[in-house]
Amino acid sequence: MLELAQDVVARLGRGEAFALATVTAIRGSAPLPVGTSMLVDAGGRVVGSVSGGCVEGAVFELCALALDDGTAHSERFGIDDETAFAVGLSCGGELDVFVLPFPTAGAADATGEPFRRALAGSDAGVAVVVAGPASLVGRVLPAGGAAALADADLDAAGLGHVRAERVQAEVDRTVASGRTGLVDVDCGETLLRLFVESRLAPPRLLVYGAIAFGDALARAATSLGYRVTVCDQRPVFATAERFPHADEVVVARPVEHLAATVTDERTVVVVLGHDARADVPVLAAALERPVAFVGALGSRRTHDERMRLLREAGVGDAALASLHSPIGLDLGAATPSETALSILAEVVAARTGASGRPLRETAGPIHRTAPGADDRTRTAPTPRAAR
Repeated sequence: MLELAQDVVARLGRGEAFALATVTAIRGSAPLPVGTSMLVDAGGRVVGSVSGGCVEGAVFELCALALDDGTAHSERFGIDDETAFAVGLSCGGELDVFVLPFPTAGAADATGEPFRRALAGSDAGVAVVVAGPASLVGRVLPAGGAAALADADLDAAGLGHVRAERVQAEVDRTVASGRTGLVDVDCGETLLRLFVESRLAPPRLLVYGAIAFGDALARAATSLGYRVTVCDQRPVFATAERFPHADEVVVARPVEHLAATVTDERTVVVVLGHDARADVPVLAAALERPVAFVGALGSRRTHDERMRLLREAGVGDAALASLHSPIGLDLGAATPSETALSILAEVVAARTGASGRPLRETAGPIHRTAPGADDRTRTAPTPRAAR
């Protein structure tokens, strides 16, 4: 849903009717992740996709139906469908699609708030009731703030023992974790199922070393949703003109810049300096932080010298084992763009726990479920906020 924030906010602002179809669950392989959406407006115009093409026609019809009758609809598509030959997934999986007509029940300002936050690049989250009492299905619950459901709504739906504050707390907790997927609220014998989507602010990529590879890395990382900072202490090289794809270019000693920078568990640190002695202070500092990935470019000789110096600096074996050096997967990369691809491929593999091997040498689902998640939940990379 939130990936189409710009289109949703624009149409809400103009008071236009539209339907939003969202993938809420995946079983097996599917071409696009949970949370992917397609918007259909009253004029039949389509924005986005839920399957890369194989079920779009059927989803379009569901959207048209939702616009016509003003109610939410859900459907499952996949190889077990009796209509498999017409709209089945050629990749062999199943996906659940929930279609919500807009404007929805409740205040338009509250409904649009998570989309406006996502458009601004801030942390955002939204939930929709996708199963439960008919009076509640389709209700939109923005994360944070006052509960969008009232106790009276739950009482009228026969859920008097469940309080709105508790439902909202489930939404807020899921969004705070960055998870996107289905959440069941314990209501005894009555099912109350929410689809919760989280969009955290773009993750950081800190590139230390203003060399040609840095701009190629910034360009490629931007397309993956990272906010890129290039830092080098040499002002003649660290310029916006040399790194037009970076969000910011900073002239500073890398270790001092890192010390003054807020990082989190999604932050990627890449050192491109080639000078083992200059690399050591910033690498040692980065390896002490709870970041997602720390890597360093260089030859095997540079790597060996770097590891020796890091040990002399007091970096322990456990931290050294987490250093990705020499950085990148073995793709035979030669150009800056190919090297950037090699580096980011390793970043993605490290995040997902994948092997980086050719798919033809592996078995099982191609689109893997995030560690610790069930078949109903996928954790997707955060898309880049609109500039």
